[in-house]
Amino acid sequence: MKLALVILNWNGQSLLEKYLPSVVRFSPEATIYVADNASTDNSIAFVKQKFPSVKIIKNETNGGYAKGYNDALQKINADVYGLINSDIEVTENWLKPITESFAEHRNMAIAQPKILDLKDKALFEYAGAGGGFIDFFGYPYCRGRIFNTLEKDKGQYNDFSEIFWASGACLFIRAEVFHRLKGFDEDYFAHQEEIDLCWRAQNKGYKVNYIGQSTVYHLGGGTLKENSPRKTFLNFRNSLLSNIKNTPRKHLLSVIFTRLILDGIAGLKFTIELRPVHTIAILKAHLSFYKNLPKFLKKRKKLSSQKKHNRHFSIVWQYFILQRTTFKSLR
Repeated sequence: MKLALVILNWNGQSLLEKYLPSVVRFSPEATIYVADNASTDNSIAFVKQKFPSVKIIKNETNGGYAKGYNDALQKINADVYGLINSDIEVTENWLKPITESFAEHRNMAIAQPKILDLKDKALFEYAGAGGGFIDFFGYPYCRGRIFNTLEKDKGQYNDFSEIFWASGACLFIRAEVFHRLKGFDEDYFAHQEEIDLCWRAQNKGYKVNYIGQSTVYHLGGGTLKENSPRKTFLNFRNSLLSNIKNTPRKHLLSVIFTRLILDGIAGLKFTIELRPVHTIAILKAHLSFYKNLPKFLKKRKKLSSQKKHNRHFSIVWQYFILQRTTFKSLR
């Protein structure tokens, strides 16, 4: 199996200096690429000088995560792509369980390893943790992370299991599936495009899996900080757009209507917490959603039938009202 590890970079020299060494050291099975999104710093010169074995792909523009990877992967010949953030630190033998799982499970199209927090290695990390899920209304959460509550890693997710979405921080996908799905939706720019990709893959009958025998550490917020209003905008807008594309027809109106109400409540919460910039970001997200609605309804028509997936009903209700803060406590 030909494996390509592809690190998307934009002005990330400091991150490459810290985390690329572990990728090079512990990934002898793979060809490593840095796909550069038109950086203006010296990151490419640094990679060429310090890591001559790493191949460079130069994108002409910074099209964000979605377009950045779409452009770069057109130029890479491999059986499986491993898309890893520039702020990921890998561990010894991390690729062995992943390559073995792809060889053994032919219907597994997408996968992720266990993702722990680089700042506190005893905790699961926000973006992916022990595998991603969404509730009935399209809110994402993870085994090991629900909203802002992180679980400690006690080996409870050291398994191989089916999940709903794999984290874009460290996502493996068969090349033929990536291109069949026409890659990421570039209208997302960044955030939750991996959820949309996994959702579309499952609608075509593919499996998404979590491989708990492989471990990586993620810094998080390397490009957009956790408290960034831009991040709030992208997350709220893109989640709504994913629902438009992928939610089964009989549930679509009720899901969107409920989501708009819950988003409004989230905006009030931000205001009460004296974080009005995030309330404004949600308002902008809704305006952008309405603006993009006709385009995404057309995209919906072009996709294969939207399938119903088994999901928890409302993660908002269970977390905020019933105080269920761990994955295993959910009903």
